[in-house]
Amino acid sequence: MRMIRSAGSHELEIRKSRFVCTLARVRTEAEAVEFIAAHRRAHRDATHNCTAYVVGERGEFTRSSDDGEPAGTAGAPMLEVLVRRGLTGTVAVVTRYFGGVKLGAGGLVRAYGQAVSEAVAAVGVVELRPVVTVTVRADHALAGRLLGDLHGSGRQPSEVRYGALVEADVPVPEEGLAGFEAWVAEVSGGRARTGRGARGHVEVPVP
Repeated sequence: MRMIRSAGSHELEIRKSRFVCTLARVRTEAEAVEFIAAHRRAHRDATHNCTAYVVGERGEFTRSSDDGEPAGTAGAPMLEVLVRRGLTGTVAVVTRYFGGVKLGAGGLVRAYGQAVSEAVAAVGVVELRPVVTVTVRADHALAGRLLGDLHGSGRQPSEVRYGALVEADVPVPEEGLAGFEAWVAEVSGGRARTGRGARGHVEVPVP
């Protein structure tokens, strides 16, 4: 599953018309619809606010709108870019300010698709990979070295808590759970303990 790295916008000018693509991360269709409505209110002076979104764990919910442009020339090519990049949880609005030169159907398709494609490239894409949070518990005498070993191995804790014991929450890919637990036992000489917690995702940048 892939999403845009962050919200953002990107502008290009084609034959005197301005095309401003605004991207946002959303979790549901309701959030996508709300974002689109708010954007249209904020840019009601624009000639068109064309939209597309993909949501759902498998990108199963999609919708697009030409917002007055000729049918199939705006929303469809915008949606095609999102689907082709394998994105979900993403909404795109391309705001057009007409510059007086008509682009024709083919020109519009290229312009709206290009606007979204360049915006996605500008904000970046991340892949969501499933992980399990493993809590590593150790006494204070061992914790300093163990935390150093975690950092040195590239296993960055998402949170560290200090109490009677030191507890470090480490996101671990599901397929690597057994190997990580064995590694903790080895580097700590069996003195540290691990416990599996919540499942979630980590975001890994996509080149």
